[in-house]
Amino acid sequence: MSIACCIPVVECVYCLACVRWAWRRCIYTAGYESENWGLATSEEFDPVPRLCRIILANYEDDLHNPIWEPPGGYGLDPDWMMVKKNHEHTGGRSSPYLIYIDHKNADVVLAIRGLNLAIESDYAVLLDNKLGQTKFCGGYVHNGLLKAAQWVFDTECGVLRELIEKNPNYRLTFAGHSLGAGIVALMTIYALQNRGRLGNIERKRIRCFAVAPPRCMSLNLAVRYADVINSVVLQDDFLPRTTMALEDVFKSLICFPCLLCIMCLKDTCTLEEKVLKDPRRLYAPGRLYHIVERRPLRIGRFPPIVRTAVPVDGRFEHMVLSCNATADHAIIWIERESQRAFDLMLANDRMMEIPGEQRMERKESLAREHSEEYEAALQRAVALDIPHAQASYGTFLDAEEGETSGGSSSGSFGKMRERLDSFVDRMFDVDEFGHMVFKKSVP
Repeated sequence: MSIACCIPVVECVYCLACVRWAWRRCIYTAGYESENWGLATSEEFDPVPRLCRIILANYEDDLHNPIWEPPGGYGLDPDWMMVKKNHEHTGGRSSPYLIYIDHKNADVVLAIRGLNLAIESDYAVLLDNKLGQTKFCGGYVHNGLLKAAQWVFDTECGVLRELIEKNPNYRLTFAGHSLGAGIVALMTIYALQNRGRLGNIERKRIRCFAVAPPRCMSLNLAVRYADVINSVVLQDDFLPRTTMALEDVFKSLICFPCLLCIMCLKDTCTLEEKVLKDPRRLYAPGRLYHIVERRPLRIGRFPPIVRTAVPVDGRFEHMVLSCNATADHAIIWIERESQRAFDLMLANDRMMEIPGEQRMERKESLAREHSEEYEAALQRAVALDIPHAQASYGTFLDAEEGETSGGSSSGSFGKMRERLDSFVDRMFDVDEFGHMVFKKSVP
């Protein structure tokens, strides 16, 4: 009798707990994730709207007669288009891409478009991955995106090298959206490991802007390469927050709100310590730029602001229950809002009437701040005991990528580490729980 009387009480407590969880999830907005980040400046955010327009140019068959140009046009010279390949040229191994030499901004740009919902090969690239399937450069990466990145780089490295050698003061920029963002992020790491094929271009001349990227690399790689890889996320975009298998996402598009609720429940019940200790878990790459344009319990869009950081924990870990989760993933909206945010930055700079000398000083100060923030992120990753994280800054990366600035000691350390990694790969496997176990048969 007493047990039967307790059942309604237990049910009430359970219902109250569910209501509380649902309320907290419904009022959770993407702005909370970056509320403690710093504001981006016009100097660092300047390339984003322009690169979004270059990515959009992939959708045009003829840039001389554009059909889908955004307001204000693409701002591109069709004669500066060096390479443009569609699905027929790539044979399904990658999304369509182009190579554009931007003489106005001293930039050689390789831009890859996003997923085409009507092309089966794009799905094949995105879904070609299993948890912990592929190790690369001391971490785990998305298998299908890595293969696509290697194919594009191997195909076009000759063209890129020729353009770089003809224009020695130009930067090399990789840009992509959605599926293409994951490809260019991994291509950047691959290019850094093969700079000899690009005429030994300096590391500081290589950069990447991944717009609305999927989770494509483990946390140690995402932080380590934050000095060259930048991710741009518009408010509630679902893809950088998608932690479950991507095939489950596309199988569940018919009931996407149900999927969001299930993912929110799963993320809420997963301990953060367990998440950070899993070396196979993938994350959005590099430094993050978060465009925020909506506020909690408010209707409509507000003037967008851009926040930036190199976070280690709290790196877009929770899904946002929002009707804009899919709309914020569209490259058209990202281009429009990034341009609005950049125009507001320029307007604020004009109001402050910053002299040219102080603008140069601010640019140098910004570079120092980014360097310090990057170093702090590396140290925090080690402090949180992130698998394979390294606290070294600069010299470790140089040794890893074949540079000589780190001296003989750093170079020997890099070689010793490579031999150790090779030995571990031959002797051990990672089980489904993320623990290292001996291989059943060692060659």
